[in-house]
Amino acid sequence: MIEVNELTKRYGGKTAVKDLSFTVYPGHVTGFLGPNGAGKSTTLRLLLGLNDPTAGSVAIDGRPFRDRPRGLRHVGALLDAGDVHGGRRAEAHLYTLARGNRVPRARVAEVLREVGLADVARRRVGGFSLGMRQRLGIAAALLGDPPVLLFDEPLNGLDPEGVKWVRGLFRRLAAEGRTVFVSSHLMSEMENTVDRLVVIGRGELIAAESLTDFAARGKRMSVTVRTPKALELADALRAEGASVETENDLLTVTGLAAPRIGELALRQRVLLHELTPRAASLEEAFMELTADSVEYLAGEPT
Repeated sequence: MIEVNELTKRYGGKTAVKDLSFTVYPGHVTGFLGPNGAGKSTTLRLLLGLNDPTAGSVAIDGRPFRDRPRGLRHVGALLDAGDVHGGRRAEAHLYTLARGNRVPRARVAEVLREVGLADVARRRVGGFSLGMRQRLGIAAALLGDPPVLLFDEPLNGLDPEGVKWVRGLFRRLAAEGRTVFVSSHLMSEMENTVDRLVVIGRGELIAAESLTDFAARGKRMSVTVRTPKALELADALRAEGASVETENDLLTVTGLAAPRIGELALRQRVLLHELTPRAASLEEAFMELTADSVEYLAGEPT
């Protein structure tokens, strides 16, 4: 379990994290989201004791990470897959980590097989692709068989097979009762991978809840309607104040609930082939709920 309590970090006059409190529970894959500059990387570094907080506290399984002399046995982390000396061989890099954390040497071969790098174990890391470096970073995080795992943008550089593998890996680790905390900007993958979310903006907490509950907070609810009389029904819906987008026999309706649309269709004697309410996607909910927290906003193209 990860417990963050009123965490604050200032750099000079800039506050990167402000009074941040949340809990990451075992048995779940928890996503960590926020716009660029929201304080996600700072928070992860504070969790691992790489930076000191200005105020507040962080505990991993009841203790600060710095208090654990064999850290990889308690927390595995991937923050930067490129932070490996390019002249080292993959297995040598992991052997060094294993020795420093009193992890059995045989564990190196196990994790290299698990991440698909067994055949390149003796190759130098400098010749690895980004995806291979990501796999090596994940191997390092798994090395100590820890109960808590932190990953920052773990899907960078991975091909579709690699993305599918990582998704399954995270779910398996959570099913084993581990705490899995994943920071990523890839909304589609978060939607397919995580079951809980922690969302921050400008260093402050926006939400800490299930993926379903967060997506439901998005106001952009719509109804998909399919009918052979699309234009006729669209006019009737607009007369009731709905916003309607049409494409052949398909209507996308916002501003009216599905039961009311059904009533209007019946009154107009319009046959419906489909009437499907659709909640906001994770991306839509995220964009809406973090709109006031975006620090770097691109202008309109000229």
